[in-house]
Formats: sequence, C-alpha cells, structure tokens
Amino acid sequence: MLLAAYLLSVLVGLSLGLLGGGGAILTVPILTYVVGLDAKEAIPMSLLIVGITSLASSISHARAGRVQWRTGYLFGAAGMVGAFGGGNLAHFIPGNVLLLMFAGMMGAAAIAMLRGRRNLAAVADATPDRKLHPVAVLAQGAVVGLITSLVGAGGGFMIVPTLVLVGGLSMHAAVGTSLLVIAMQSFAGLAGHLGHVSIDWKLGGGMAVIAIAGSVVGSKLAGKVPQAQLRRGFGWFLVAMATLVLAKQAPLAWPVTVGLCASVVVVASTAVMMTRRRREGVPA
Repeated sequence: MLLAAYLLSVLVGLSLGLLGGGGAILTVPILTYVVGLDAKEAIPMSLLIVGITSLASSISHARAGRVQWRTGYLFGAAGMVGAFGGGNLAHFIPGNVLLLMFAGMMGAAAIAMLRGRRNLAAVADATPDRKLHPVAVLAQGAVVGLITSLVGAGGGFMIVPTLVLVGGLSMHAAVGTSLLVIAMQSFAGLAGHLGHVSIDWKLGGGMAVIAIAGSVVGSKLAGKVPQAQLRRGFGWFLVAMATLVLAKQAPLAWPVTVGLCASVVVVASTAVMMTRRRREGVPA
C-alpha cells in the first residue's frame, strides 16, 4: 500500500504542474483509501504534503515575477488564522463528517474545473486597474483558510478567483501567488491539527518529495497538453471521486447518498452548460 501511495503521489504532482493547482485535492483520498489512514490522520498529513509541494512550486513563479508578495502575505496571514482555528476545530468533528465535507469541497473544485477560467481571465483583462481591497482580502482569506484546514485541501480554486476579483491581480500573478498562500495556510492548519493528532512524518515527507518531482515534470508538459480538455477531464474525474467518497461515508443511508451523488453530477453538468451558453452568446 505504501508503494502505491508513493506512486500515486506522482499523479498529485503531475496534476499540480499541469493545471497550476487542483491536484492536491487527491491527497486525502490517497491517504484514506490507499494507505488506510483515519480521516483525522489523513487530513493533517495532506496539509503537510500540500504545503511542501505548493511552497516548492511557488519558487519558479517567484523567479518569473508572478508572485505578488504584499497581497500574498496579506491573504496568507488571514488564511493562517482561519486555518489554525480550523485545525483545532477538526478535533470536535467526527471523521466521517470531515470526509463528507471533503466530498463537498471536491464537488466544488470539480465545478470550478469544468467551468474553466476563461471568464475570470476576461474580467482580469477587461479591468486592469482593479485595486486591492484589504478588508475583503482578510475576511475571505480567513474563511478559505478555515475551510481548507478542515478538509485538508489547498483550496486553489477558491483562492485564485479571490486574488483576481478582490486582490486586483492578473491571472498569472494570481496563480503564482495562490501557491504561496496555500503553503502558508497549510502549515498553519497542520499546526492546529498537531495539537490533538500525530502523523507519520517520514511517509508525508516522502510523498511530498515525490509530488514535487511530479510537479516539475508536469510543468514542463503543460505547454504540450490542451489545458481546456485537461481541466474538463480532471473535473469529471473529481465528480467521480466525490461520488465515491460520498458512497463510502454513507453506505447505510443509500437514498441520501444517491441523492447527494446525483446532485453533484447535476450541479456540475449545469455549470458546464451555463458556461458553454455564455461563450456562445446564448442567454442562460
């Protein structure tokens, strides 16, 4: 099982390098269903892996000038407060509930992937004089940090739009800066969790190193793979994974599970259709 976990860490890194985010959300299912960890152990270990991988991935963006330090530190500091609180709050929430929350996060990430970033990029290009709104950045940073710390995901699909719309950044700067933010809030969330749970540092560190190697390969392949098709394919994969997590966490209440799974698919499909209509100029 450990060998499988290490091999799957390559997939986490590859998706992170190819997509510029999103791949980290695969870490919790790998730790839970492949390694066999309890949710309350898997989530902090995921934060360790996500934090190290994001920090390493941010270096190349920083060298290219795509990290806005002031905005990143502002959002990240607020995210750290929320993440530390979320890490402590997780102690009082049952593991199966945390995994159900994670499935919801996966569904939201799937919708973001399926909708794509064209509309967001268009907003960034159309309004280049957007200004930083510090209060809004602090408030949203704290909320995002709280949520991602509870479920053990990076939350890049929430951070990037916030940095563009509220932080006033371009798309490229938002992607690079989001990696810095993810690293900051992941380590703070990990610190919150460590107050009531211990993790296997050797396993987490090993998976992080392998994920970093995968992200390097993924970043080199990024220009050779059609991004739109890749994001859609990964989005539907996340829909399937969210459905699997829901099914495993509510095996006795199968009508509720089926309903939730159907809802994930319906909402994701609706998001895709609405996006296509907007691109084609058809009223939604």
